[in-house]
Amino acid sequence: MNVQIENSWKEVLRDEFDKPYFERLVAFLHAEKAAGKVIYPPGGRIFKAFELTPFDAVKVVILGQDPYHNPGQAMGLSFSVPDGVPAPPSLKNIFREIENDLGIRMSGRPNLEPWARQGVLLLNAILTVQGGMAASHSRIGWQEFTDAAIRALSERRDGLVFLLWGNFARSKRALIDTSRHTVLEAAHPSPLAGGAFFGCRHFSKTNEILLNAGKTPIEWKL
Repeated sequence: MNVQIENSWKEVLRDEFDKPYFERLVAFLHAEKAAGKVIYPPGGRIFKAFELTPFDAVKVVILGQDPYHNPGQAMGLSFSVPDGVPAPPSLKNIFREIENDLGIRMSGRPNLEPWARQGVLLLNAILTVQGGMAASHSRIGWQEFTDAAIRALSERRDGLVFLLWGNFARSKRALIDTSRHTVLEAAHPSPLAGGAFFGCRHFSKTNEILLNAGKTPIEWKL
């Protein structure tokens, strides 16, 4: 299969594309599309996180679960929606925490591409979803693929910051070598978490870690 993925990631993950699970995954998506199922994000955006943040450019990883399942929202970046689409509740809470943490005013722009271009890998563990059905593709093989991506970052890079929000993201901690990387954990920014996300100060903490490592901090303001 000719997977449309950025070259550095294609090299790092090349062995995954020939594994039986990935072949089954691709066959499943083709069959669903042939059956008229609506799949998000659009095909050209499935690997958008990898496209905007090459392997050697990653400084921070924000791990989400699966894409938004409503029309017009999913764009291949965790928590992000395209310009002109209202920010979902979790993203609004992320912006609120940034404002409180950094003492800045966010514009409300919901497109997080500027973060991705600075080295923030906005990675969903599951890269597709059937329209209107949250977590519908959670068992088709995507997690094996994205787990391989997380392991590759852990093993081949140093000094990354992993932001794990909520129990699902926290479950990926076992994939990360914490002697080489920093893991920051918090509740999920969803309103369902009852505001437990607020006060985590992950955005200032991340920049402090990057600065101490001699790296350029992230400009979180949008």
